[in-house]
Amino acid sequence: MKWLGLIAVLVVVTIVILASKGQLPAEIKALYDFPGGDKVGHILLMGTLSFFVNLAVVSTLVARPTRKIVITTAILGLAITLEEITQQFFSTRTFSLLDLLASFLGLTIAAVIVNFIAGKKQS
Repeated sequence: MKWLGLIAVLVVVTIVILASKGQLPAEIKALYDFPGGDKVGHILLMGTLSFFVNLAVVSTLVARPTRKIVITTAILGLAITLEEITQQFFSTRTFSLLDLLASFLGLTIAAVIVNFIAGKKQS
């Protein structure tokens, strides 16, 4: 399970680097090439990241899964906030509060799902 979390982090970091360089493949750009698609992309990408990282953390720690999920999600949220802020320094990127909020929504939805799964495993 830990490997899925690591793979999710590597995929997201790769996408962020490619986007920062303005080199996202056409196939990835096409996935969100519709009105509001960028926001949906943020929700899905960051939700996927949150899901697999939180699942990896919960699978390695038995006690207090909700606390671990909250801490992990807060750390991910901080990293995503810093990444969104740094977009101001790249000509190929633009800072967007709505993008950041969409990312937070994805993080939160995934964290709630993992917390539900963790609760089912303990009962």
